[in-house]
Amino acid sequence: MLYSHFFEARNSLMEPAAKQANKYAADDQEHNRLLAEMAEQSTDMISRHTPDNWEFIYASPAVEHLLGFSVDEIVGMSAYELYHPDDVEDFKRRAPSVSYERGTYTHTYRFRRKDGQYTWLESTSRSIRDPDSGELKEILVVSRDASHRINAEQTNRRLARVLESSSDLVAFVDLERVVTDLNEAARSVLALDCRKELVHLRDLFQPQSYQILIDEGLPAALCKGQWKGESEMVGAEGKLVPVMLEILAHRAVTGHVEYFSLVARDMSAQRALEAERYRYQTEVSHSSRLITMGEMASGLAHELNQPLTAIVNYVRGIERRTADTESVPVELIEKPLNKIAGTALRAGEIIRSMMDFTRKRQPHQQAIQLRSLLDDVIQLCSSQASAANVQLDNLISDRIPVVEADQIQLEQILLNLLLNGIEASTGNEQTEPAQVWIDAIEGEDQQVIIRVHDQGCGLPEDDLEQLFQQFYTTKADGLGMGLAISRSLVEAQGGQLWAEPASRGGAVFSFSLNQIDPD
Repeated sequence: MLYSHFFEARNSLMEPAAKQANKYAADDQEHNRLLAEMAEQSTDMISRHTPDNWEFIYASPAVEHLLGFSVDEIVGMSAYELYHPDDVEDFKRRAPSVSYERGTYTHTYRFRRKDGQYTWLESTSRSIRDPDSGELKEILVVSRDASHRINAEQTNRRLARVLESSSDLVAFVDLERVVTDLNEAARSVLALDCRKELVHLRDLFQPQSYQILIDEGLPAALCKGQWKGESEMVGAEGKLVPVMLEILAHRAVTGHVEYFSLVARDMSAQRALEAERYRYQTEVSHSSRLITMGEMASGLAHELNQPLTAIVNYVRGIERRTADTESVPVELIEKPLNKIAGTALRAGEIIRSMMDFTRKRQPHQQAIQLRSLLDDVIQLCSSQASAANVQLDNLISDRIPVVEADQIQLEQILLNLLLNGIEASTGNEQTEPAQVWIDAIEGEDQQVIIRVHDQGCGLPEDDLEQLFQQFYTTKADGLGMGLAISRSLVEAQGGQLWAEPASRGGAVFSFSLNQIDPD
């Protein structure tokens, strides 16, 4: 009698052929004994309840594993006493958490364990009625632990809410490259909705970026599980959206890839900020060159005055020689005319250097021979050095590798450092000239280190980094921008600028530049 109702209910749920077979076997005692033994050993809890208050009439031994109660402890208790308060009313009202099919109810709910904690159970129940009168006699229930499944579903729902509210663009793509889902950010930015239309992976990306995904991204994700790189997606009205993209391959338990997820961070704001910072740096650099040229104006005027004075003297000499001569032999004036031409070219070079240095232009990376470039820079500030009783020396070897840099920006860096060195080393006419010299060595990682040495009063030992802060200056009339701008320009070339005290007094300002690959 203990199991007859149970097996009657179980048999009634089976397919027609199986039901009929079990009906014919109902009297087979040995068969029923084996089934009863299996029920006793099952990890699912099998229980019988009264129809009015769901009192436990019977519970299989699995109750101890699931709920912590022994069979004797739970028999006689009402199931309503163990339901979570929020779930018992759902069951009574047959809420969505309770489903009905072919005479059975399936219910997912929280049940209180003996230790007071609640655990998730999923139960299938069926009414047992008297075959003659149809009177409801008891309820047969099979329950199993659903905690892992429910917790996983709750975690998935939380993750889904996070993904849906994320500002990153998230897309899920199957192995046929069809987009199966997009989060809100992706739907908004890309103006696509795969819930309403068929969306292919190629619809999300600019053609060249899509080809990179096909050639590199997806194969790498298949092989290594993920791939990262910069890409461009196509937004509303065809606007290109720069993104930092990550592709993840998701595998089934069997190990094969089921689908891909794409997480794209919109870099539009960052790119706009970088462009604005680049524009600002270019403006500051240009202003700095104008200020530097203004500070050098008196020296440059002297540089121009010398060739112009020489030209005037040559012309007057020619006038004196030819004043009383109607016919002038070419040999008589050929030499002074050549000198006039050479002197005029020299003046033109000075003006050209000034114009090149102050011209507003876009940076352009190119191969540069350091020694010859430095000769030009030294010529540009030679008047300041002479007035300060400072000797400038170019000690860069011809064997130093060619570097990659923007010529005007590199000239500006060298000029700033040389003028600082000249000012720090200023002497008087009664002493031997102070020296400011430039040399270069090969550094690590295919870099060249350029060093500007001076014989000034040295550097503060407490905080050398403050020298490169904007508006920090040790000069009475200084702006405190030269070294800060120089560091920004060096970093724009892919290098670093730093300062250190010289071992015999003075200072050494060093910066690194990348070598040109000889291959």
